[in-house]
Amino acid sequence: MTSKERVLTAFVRNKPDRVPVNYMANSEIDRRLKEHFGLRLDDAEGLRQALGVDFRGVLVPYRGQKLHADIPERGVKVDDWGIHRRWVEHETGGYWDYCDFSLRDAGEEQIAAWPLPSPDDFDYSQAANDCERDRKYAIYAGSTGQADVINKGGMLRGTEQSLIDLITEDKAGMLLTHRRTNVQLDILRRTLEAAVGAIDFLWMGEDLGTQIAPLISLELYRKTIRPIHQRFVDLAKSFDIPVMIHSCGSSSWAYEDFVEMGIAVVDTLQPEAKEMAPEYLKRRFGGRLAFHGCISTAGPVATGTVQQTIAYCRKTLEIMMPGGGYCFAPTHQLQDNSPTENVLAMYDTARLYGKY
Repeated sequence: MTSKERVLTAFVRNKPDRVPVNYMANSEIDRRLKEHFGLRLDDAEGLRQALGVDFRGVLVPYRGQKLHADIPERGVKVDDWGIHRRWVEHETGGYWDYCDFSLRDAGEEQIAAWPLPSPDDFDYSQAANDCERDRKYAIYAGSTGQADVINKGGMLRGTEQSLIDLITEDKAGMLLTHRRTNVQLDILRRTLEAAVGAIDFLWMGEDLGTQIAPLISLELYRKTIRPIHQRFVDLAKSFDIPVMIHSCGSSSWAYEDFVEMGIAVVDTLQPEAKEMAPEYLKRRFGGRLAFHGCISTAGPVATGTVQQTIAYCRKTLEIMMPGGGYCFAPTHQLQDNSPTENVLAMYDTARLYGKY
């Protein structure tokens, strides 16, 4: 099978020739993997090929003016949505952490005036060519950050205020949510149109759980977030493509709703979280949802030996593969504390033991 055929077969819960494979990683482990394979630091495609990755994304670059100034004296980068990030180093690398939360105390007037990127300022002209270049792979539009209410709201208003906004249906907070998601939805629509039928699925996300429990109630999800998510699912339906939704933590409590909404694939599948064990997910939802993820970035890949990594990945494959419908991927970005040899063993295991 081609990568495209392999992924789309898994997405309809059938058996491909082998388990599809995906890759996401933080910057330091990504650098080490490229060094291992003798690749340039900017050769992301070379690394995907070396690891046997079956997925590719289509991106439309922003060409508009910079809407929010960086704060170089504090080392703060500010993106075009107004989200503030600063680099935080740790013993194995570093990451861009969110800070400042500029709209934490903002009212409706300030949020209505807050500059957001216009869908008109993205360049859709290369989407079709990019899809043609990657036609053998499963091509997605969107990302884990598309349609997310809590995460992106928290990046601008702080997590606490973002949750209060939902519970109280705060007018300012909900205005921000609808402004953001309207822009995202329009960018996705234009991307799908520009690609002329060459995009295979839409990727969206919303982190709905902690490690031990749901982050919000099912009632609150249905009241405030599900209608927003449904608009993205309906957009995908209008282009006759499936939807994969990313959700960290204990999130299986929402999967019945995902099925009702028409979502085909669930992503992340953190096995340490409550009611997220591979056996539980496969038994309860295996006939109705496909799965993408399940290889913990906090488990043996990060903390074990090569042999422990192999054993862990083999066990996950043995649980998730029967009947089809599983894509092998890390639960989130592979972390910088993951030994290079463990990550290599992870992908070697998928190649050796992921065949049907």
